[in-house]
Amino acid sequence: MEKNEFTKKAYKNSQFLESHEARSLRILSEYLEPLKRLNEWKVNNTILFLGSSRAEPEEKDSPLTKYYWEAEELSYYLVQWAIKLKQKGKNFVICTGGGPGIMEAANRGACRAEGKSIGMNISLPEEQYLNRYISPELSFIFHYFFMRKFWLAYKAKAVIAFPGGYGTLDEVFETLTLVQTNKISRDHLIILLYGEEYWRKVINFDELLKYKTISPEDLKLFFYSSDPKEAFSILKEKLIKFL
Repeated sequence: MEKNEFTKKAYKNSQFLESHEARSLRILSEYLEPLKRLNEWKVNNTILFLGSSRAEPEEKDSPLTKYYWEAEELSYYLVQWAIKLKQKGKNFVICTGGGPGIMEAANRGACRAEGKSIGMNISLPEEQYLNRYISPELSFIFHYFFMRKFWLAYKAKAVIAFPGGYGTLDEVFETLTLVQTNKISRDHLIILLYGEEYWRKVINFDELLKYKTISPEDLKLFFYSSDPKEAFSILKEKLIKFL
């Protein structure tokens, strides 16, 4: 005799699992499943790339195009270097939000260097596609923004923020807040704002200091760079302490 909907085991009941009452189980799943998979693939830590999803590799009139290729180049340098470290497990694995633009560029650079890279996408009403350069086994799709943001930051030893819009600014300020409040130790995370001209125009940190809404030491939570080779040199020197 076939089991009806009332005799299903709870963990096999999709109607229940998608209900309001089971939200805590869905949230927990978005913590435990990535944890299991990252451990299986021995990902010790990551380098997180942030930036606009609107950056296109071939759009000649866009000011974002150059940042696409500079993100690709910086990612390539970092992965080439990290592969040669030959530590137990995988260190400094490139991680992105999994979509197009700067995210695609960073995954693309890792792919060119023949390294693994992570993509942590989010399901949206207008679907954001997973870019084709992510390692399939390290491709994730989240329902909850806060769980995605947790995993983007949790294993990161460096956050590299390229020019971007609301989403990038949100992630940059949240990261700065976590470090400022010591929820993430200042000694355990490197923050690089890539594209100094852009960031100085978009965020006037000096005015924040003038109005005393931040402290002078808060300006030391990050540094700028506008050149892939320079950024790589600085990051390499700072990252080596985490091994």
